[in-house]
Amino acid sequence: MTSDAIARMLGTNPVVVRRTMAGLRDAGYVRSEKGHGGGWGIAADLETVSLLDVHRAVGGSRIFAIGNEHSNPNCAVEKVVNAAVEDALRDAEALLVARLGVVSLAELARGFEVHCAQADSVAPK
Repeated sequence: MTSDAIARMLGTNPVVVRRTMAGLRDAGYVRSEKGHGGGWGIAADLETVSLLDVHRAVGGSRIFAIGNEHSNPNCAVEKVVNAAVEDALRDAEALLVARLGVVSLAELARGFEVHCAQADSVAPK
């Protein structure tokens, strides 16, 4: 599938798709072919690639984009709140990382196939 086609499907810019796919290519999960009939294709065994692998391949260093960014060391309230939030985020991130690590792309593909089969069976003909 081409970057343009993926971008249209996702409602984003092809440059964003190419940048994301480059990380997946560098990790060995996808391959790209240039020219007529080219595009992106799967290059890895989907049973061996987890959602956590994908997250890491596309440069995801943090799971959550919230938390203490700029602390004020003179504010006792902020210190207490940040400590509570940081503990909660650390626990939540550990749980999510563990779950992402056990969900394979093959599992997602099987779920997609089931969903499509169900949608086809109820679609008017």
